[in-house]
Amino acid sequence: MEEFRSDFAWLPDWAVSIAVLAAAFGLGLFIQRLGFRILTRLVENKDLFWRSLVARTRRPMRLAILTWALSFGAAVAPLTDYQATTLRHILLIGFIIVVGWMAKIALHIWMTVYLRRFKLDAEDNLLARKHVTQSRIMERIASIVIVAVTLAAILMTFPAVQQYGVSLLASAGVAGIVLGLALQPVLKNLLAGIQLAITQPIRIDDALIVEGEWGNVEEITSTYVVMKLWDWRRLVLPLSYFIEKPFQNWTREGSALIGTVMIYLDYSVPVAVVRSKAEEIAAASKLWDRKVVAVQVTDFRENVMEIRILASANNAPKTFDLRCEMREKLIDFIQREYPSALPRVRAEGAANGNAAVVGEAGRHQSLQS
Repeated sequence: MEEFRSDFAWLPDWAVSIAVLAAAFGLGLFIQRLGFRILTRLVENKDLFWRSLVARTRRPMRLAILTWALSFGAAVAPLTDYQATTLRHILLIGFIIVVGWMAKIALHIWMTVYLRRFKLDAEDNLLARKHVTQSRIMERIASIVIVAVTLAAILMTFPAVQQYGVSLLASAGVAGIVLGLALQPVLKNLLAGIQLAITQPIRIDDALIVEGEWGNVEEITSTYVVMKLWDWRRLVLPLSYFIEKPFQNWTREGSALIGTVMIYLDYSVPVAVVRSKAEEIAAASKLWDRKVVAVQVTDFRENVMEIRILASANNAPKTFDLRCEMREKLIDFIQREYPSALPRVRAEGAANGNAAVVGEAGRHQSLQS
């Protein structure tokens, strides 16, 4: 270096430093491009994870190599101790950020490739929903950990933080209490996210009834859950809600459901006829999964009997549509074949008015007698 410097002694130090750093920058770009081409060819026939990793980490890898090259240039360039120390510190912080960036990219790619094997649009998607839910929650938690570790590593590069680290740890108890009180809602939801990932009371695409609303779980983040309701509205709830409050999960153990249809008819209607018609409607429907269909008299009322009809389908939307189809076709059948069996409690024009007058007169006559 001294021989090189003697040949260009007429140049000021700042000019030589700029030239050296520029040369190091150019060398870093050359190494990065060459290395990227080599890596691309090496992973051509490898798994999707490695191909995606090389493609997605091109920019952070470039920054990492440029950081290394500039660090080498800073050691060679005629910089003052203060300038060299400051530049190396900046480059070290940049390198730590790049490592955290690459870690997040690798995590996201691994999760994406892992989840490709599971199909949420399948009929029986319980296993897929289980893995997707766990993976997405754990990915978000791992991302938070990566960011926290990256920030901690950056802070530890400052001598003041290292020097007073013991004092900071000693006062961490009080600071932790204050910070915990301030961030209590956030921390509660983060802990709830970990608990949800392990116990899984809800999963992606689960059919829920929450706060009187029916819908499917569309997204689970590290702090809240988004439900897509039947009319396309979105209901946003904190994660802690599903730990602290009761709710209905229609697809906890499977996507298939049994739908219920209640119908009230006069005692003159043969139950066997209603049963036969309900089975016929279910058999002709594309929504029925060919598993459950049943007709039962579940109650006797003063004027009517209560008949419950059960029919199963592969998922919640099909179950709802099947219930509607059963109602429509059953009421059409009853109207055509047994119109007198439908319950009637209504006032019909003047006839009822005259009947009321006659009834009132009869009552007075009976009282007088």
